[in-house]
Amino acid sequence: MTLNPSPITLGTSGLGRDSLPGSSEEADAVADAIALFESSHTFLDTSNNYSGGRSEAVIGLARARVGDRATDRVITKVDEDPVTHAFGRDRVLRSFEESCARLGVDTLPLLHFHDPYSVTFAEAASSGGAIEGLLELRAAGVVGAIGIATYPVDEMIEYVETGAFDAVLSHNRYTLVDRSATELFTKAHDRGMTVFNAAPFGSGLLAKGSASSSTYAYREPSAELLARVVRMEEICRAHDVPLAAVALHFSLRSPLVDSTVVGIRTAARLRALDELAATVIPDELWALIDDANASE
Repeated sequence: MTLNPSPITLGTSGLGRDSLPGSSEEADAVADAIALFESSHTFLDTSNNYSGGRSEAVIGLARARVGDRATDRVITKVDEDPVTHAFGRDRVLRSFEESCARLGVDTLPLLHFHDPYSVTFAEAASSGGAIEGLLELRAAGVVGAIGIATYPVDEMIEYVETGAFDAVLSHNRYTLVDRSATELFTKAHDRGMTVFNAAPFGSGLLAKGSASSSTYAYREPSAELLARVVRMEEICRAHDVPLAAVALHFSLRSPLVDSTVVGIRTAARLRALDELAATVIPDELWALIDDANASE
């Protein structure tokens, strides 16, 4: 299946967090989800376990209200059993069913195999393993494409090289300050897979800046990393552009990336994202950014 994502995909891991069915918090989250559907961005990216299932539930409520405009615009992911941590064929099928029930759909354009930390690659690829379940869903026509979405780059390359997957999603590993997913994305791109690059802001640091006490890849940044970010901030100030806009455009301009996944929880954050995407970045800035990375 050809996915044809827009340059930006809207991540919804925090949508509906701590909301209860029928609450005012849920109503607010549904309104935000409707705004995401009404945006120019093709896909909303969620997962079976995001916000304990509330992300999918809220998106399902919004999808029902939006109607045809929401058709085939939700990407989700299968996750391990939250109690037993089982993640074989049967769990993949059950996770898919749970997601469809919350979303109010029977089919999905793309289903990712998400964070398979409880199983080895060999287990996932074996008879009765998770990949078997994903292939069954695609063969049945209820899933248009299947993807691998996790963190360790080396492990992801193993999945890509099976030839079973149509898409790949990596987070925090292809940013202004970390290019370690380059080999992964190159291999996927060369196979004709759709490449999603998630977390271009490195979980906060490249959006909020060096003085914000933000994490990078969910960890406290090293002194060396902070020093590089400070140099990049100086370059951005000299060119009158925000560091966050440069971080976003690093991914948007890459020939290896088909769509950049950015976490968006509210309509206000969506407006801010669109402003960053519309920012014009001077061509000469990119060489200076590369020099700032290479100086250490």
